[in-house]
Amino acid sequence: MSVVAEEKRVLLSIVTESVIENAVLADLGRRGVSGYTVTDARGRGHRGVRDANWDEAANIRIEVVCRRERAEALLAHLRDHYYANYAMVAWLHDVEVMRLDKF
Repeated sequence: MSVVAEEKRVLLSIVTESVIENAVLADLGRRGVSGYTVTDARGRGHRGVRDANWDEAANIRIEVVCRRERAEALLAHLRDHYYANYAMVAWLHDVEVMRLDKF
């Protein structure tokens, strides 16, 4: 049995400080995002090691699957409102989705 994706979408991945989780999620909701996944994240980058041993140093990863136009608009908002003051990186990746009604 072959499993074929129904349609292409974009996966927007955001890694940022956990202290702004509620603000970022509220912004996504106001911009039409109906679903997302949030996970704890650890790593090393420009601002050093983020090991999540201290709440103020913890990172999260937020993932949203949506159309490219919406993802690009969300990226512009994140850049304009968060990049200057918070550790945040984001990227897009093309994905093929099943159950298109969920996205």
